[in-house]
Order: sequence, then structure tokens, then C-alpha cells
Amino acid sequence: MGAYTFDDPSKIKRGRIGGRKAFSKKFREQMLDHYGSRDAITGEKMDGRYLQIDHRIPYEVAGDNNGETGELDPADFMLLDASSNRAKSWSCEHCENFLKLHDPAMCQTCFWASPEAYEHVAGVPSRRLHISWTGAEVAEYEAIKDAAEAVGLKVSEYIKQLLAKQR
Repeated sequence: MGAYTFDDPSKIKRGRIGGRKAFSKKFREQMLDHYGSRDAITGEKMDGRYLQIDHRIPYEVAGDNNGETGELDPADFMLLDASSNRAKSWSCEHCENFLKLHDPAMCQTCFWASPEAYEHVAGVPSRRLHISWTGAEVAEYEAIKDAAEAVGLKVSEYIKQLLAKQR
């Protein structure tokens, strides 16, 4: 036998009545048309079947903004591959805004919601750059890696030093 109890209705957060809902195939197609078949964090182009729809601002912070029409706006979401989605989730789940503040405006200026224009990464002033070497470029990466190891640095640290010398 099950017993159901209801909590205080004043605790319901905006946009969360009824809980999360699955995204429709139509909305998925709208997302792919709107953004192309690219991971929003890395910019890598990939087959659309490997991309997941994710809220730009975590659902726990802002819920869904369905507007007056009940339609979802692709601008409120992003396409991520599984690896980027997990990295975003982990970072957000450990952010003070996610845990305590629940300020959508803070999320809007975060790398994880707006990688194309951001002020911070999970509340910490920071900048990120994702670079991939593909095909014949892999040999260039290996040469950089070897040079970094020769001076006892990580590849990212070595590249930062090279760039600093260019200024």
C-alpha cells in the first residue's frame, strides 16, 4: 500500500510543475536546424545522433521557460556530446550558484551556458580554449607534446608559454 503526501505548494519553483519532460523529435530537429550538428562546448562537428539537448541554464536553477505558447525556445538549450554534457553537469553541480543561490542571471554569463560569450566558469573568472588536431595535424600535436615533455611541462602550459613569448 502506498501513501502519498504533498508538500507546501509555495515551494514549487517557476517552470517546474509536472517535472522534466522528454524532448520531442520535432524539437530535436529544430535544435539541429538552429545550431547545426556541433557540440556547443568544443565546437566539434559530429553526427547529430551523438548530440544531446541540454538546458543552457540548469533545470535545477531555472526550470523550463515555455513562454506563453508552451513552446520551447532553442535559444534556451544547447547541443552537447555525452562528454561535454557530463563535464558541464559536474561543474554546475559543484557551483555555489547551483547549490545555494539559484540565480539564472549568473548562469547566463557562465561558460557552461554561453561558451560563445562568458564572464566566468562556474563563478570563477576564467577563459577556456578547445583545440583539436585531426588527421595529418596529429603529427604537429605530437611534436608539441614531445617539446613540452622535454622541458617538464604539460602541453597546455607549454602552449601558454609559447603564446606569452609572442606578445
